Amino acid sequence: MKTGEQLPNVTFQTRVRDESVAGPNPYRWQDMTTADYFKGKRVVLFSLPGAFTPTCSTYQLPGFEKSAAELGDLGIDAIYCMSVNDSFVMNQWAKSQDLQNVAVIPDGSGEFTDKVGMLVRKDNLGFGARSWRYAAIVDDGKVEIWFEEPGRSDNCPEDPYGETSPETVLEWLRANPSRKAA
Repeated sequence: MKTGEQLPNVTFQTRVRDESVAGPNPYRWQDMTTADYFKGKRVVLFSLPGAFTPTCSTYQLPGFEKSAAELGDLGIDAIYCMSVNDSFVMNQWAKSQDLQNVAVIPDGSGEFTDKVGMLVRKDNLGFGARSWRYAAIVDDGKVEIWFEEPGRSDNCPEDPYGETSPETVLEWLRANPSRKAA
């Protein structure tokens, strides 16, 4: 993806809590589209190789969670974390991270990730197809700025992290204030 490009239209298979569902697992399937997440909003979208993985769980996701208030002050309406994981995994990861400010988007089949050109193989780690680490500011479905880690390749022996950190995104937003934030 590049600055100015429109995000691809994809339908995500999500599980949402629904108290009308009987039993010990009160969740139902709900289709969510790219438009449902991005239309009419200025958001931070970041994607990472996998839920429950070390860098993702220790630095990137918690960093965006802790930065939510400042991101809001800088004109961000929502923060989304995407991964090529199913909704069951993403929901449990969100629960284990006690997320209050970051919403998770399950790209279980990798369709969105593939369409934005960020699907890579991580067979060297036993992961299969996963997302390369990236972040973006997206305004009404259009990419305002795109960040990605260097060295994107299949079976990369490293997991670079820095270009997509909350600190990098915040630095860019501070230097490029939104009309909404003024």
